Amino acid sequence: MVNLPTINMIRTGQNIHRLRKQAGLTVRNLQDIFGFATPQAIYKWQQGVALPTIDNLVVLASVLQVRLDDILAIDETSQKKIGA
Repeated sequence: MVNLPTINMIRTGQNIHRLRKQAGLTVRNLQDIFGFATPQAIYKWQQGVALPTIDNLVVLASVLQVRLDDILAIDETSQKKIGA
């Protein structure tokens, strides 16, 4: 068996929300940066309903001036097991 870490979407969303506020950015600011027509994607990220795509995650880390690891919350206790 191999343990695979999982992303905790709720905690990741909380990280995005906290880091956005620490950076002094509004949801509207991020909406403009990403060129989204509506802010719904950002709200979904913050609520832990959806994750940013990898390219948006890289941009988000750059805008917030943090590492990807600072955004993503890895759940060590709830790892998926697969057969090797």
